[in-house]
Amino acid sequence: MKFSLIICTYMRSKPLLQLLQSVQGQTLYPDEILVIDGSNNEETELILKENKFDNLVYFLVPPEQRGLTKQRNFGIEKLGKEIEIVCFLDDDTVLEKDYFEQLLQTYEIHPEALGVGGYIISDIECSYVGMDYKPKINEYFYDGWKRMDGSRFILRKLLGLDSDCPPGYSSLYAHGRNTGFLPPNGKIYEVEQFMGGVSSYKKIVFKKIKFSTYFEGYGLYEDADFTLRLAKTGQLFLNTAAKLNHYHDPSGRPNQYQYGKMVVRNGWYVWRIKNPKPLFAAKLKWHSITILLTLIRFSNTFTTTKRKQAFTEAVGRTVGWWSLLWNKPKISN
Repeated sequence: MKFSLIICTYMRSKPLLQLLQSVQGQTLYPDEILVIDGSNNEETELILKENKFDNLVYFLVPPEQRGLTKQRNFGIEKLGKEIEIVCFLDDDTVLEKDYFEQLLQTYEIHPEALGVGGYIISDIECSYVGMDYKPKINEYFYDGWKRMDGSRFILRKLLGLDSDCPPGYSSLYAHGRNTGFLPPNGKIYEVEQFMGGVSSYKKIVFKKIKFSTYFEGYGLYEDADFTLRLAKTGQLFLNTAAKLNHYHDPSGRPNQYQYGKMVVRNGWYVWRIKNPKPLFAAKLKWHSITILLTLIRFSNTFTTTKRKQAFTEAVGRTVGWWSLLWNKPKISN
């Protein structure tokens, strides 16, 4: 299968170079690489002129095309005619050598797949304990593997607010566990959502569905929106053998206040994509979890060294939640 790699980038020339160097060492190399740059300087363009990569085409988008979802849609319009699979990677990721080989192999194993996600290597220690293991309150157990659970998830368990779905699925009150909670066992799992920065799709899906431009700029949760909509039309999978690292480079990210607002408002939007007409119980749980997570961020002002960031994010979450009373996001089809 001929496949393309689209990398949307913004003010991250050095992380982008690291990613491309890891692409260069792949056991399976992309038939084309499209770098869609929204930067307001020339650093990315210059670093790509100094470092040549096969099959790479560079695009600097105008200001009106900046933003993750706009840049992705721009890249889709530039795809070669013979391309069958479209891969997306965040510009601050670094791949294991067989990432693309494992990813594309999934489409051969599951020809019905509309999309396949990669697996971000976690620093959290996971261990196989067997299917009969009874996890403790501070552990998360799935498919025979256990890992230590974070304090926010422990608190949610105690309050009866933990997700009732497996990783990669969104409950009717959202706030699910992402695919990072799947065990590192090399298996392929069916899911309904995965992270956009480590994703791939059959090219044919873009004839019917595009990335929503509701998600401006940084585009938080755009991936959940896209995959949840796509999962309503067909099957999605995640291959835990397609491994990569995600380094979360701080450059190009919004300030903590804006991030906090996006967490709540974009989270509400994605929740209503999955459950457009929630029952009262689902509404109560969504709002309860949102308030709980905001209180936890306020408490981090006193429990972490990054006090200012925790406080400003908590304020952003609070403002975002109150804004839902008079200015709910408009859901686009």
